[in-house]
Amino acid sequence: MPSTKTLEILYFASLAEQAGKDAETIRFDGDTLTELYQYLHNQYGFNLATNKLAVAINHEITHWQSTIHDGDTVAFVPPCGRRLNQWQIYIKAHPPLH
Repeated sequence: MPSTKTLEILYFASLAEQAGKDAETIRFDGDTLTELYQYLHNQYGFNLATNKLAVAINHEITHWQSTIHDGDTVAFVPPCGRRLNQWQIYIKAHPPLH
């Protein structure tokens, strides 16, 4: 049974524009990145499919079936070279807290 998790979500490029923010902290009951993205897609109307995005948990690129845990930082990165470079700089400057 899924438990409620507090997650920090980072948005980049078009996802940040669609969400109207670069980051937020949410409470979420699902267990996988796919479930999380579907929830956010429904909330913000994201127009990119998961196969068009890079995703990371705690500053490490991962796959969509990865399990999320309470306190994780999740980043969704659209395919935009310049923004991806900015994201990589951000990730290096903000290491995981746990």
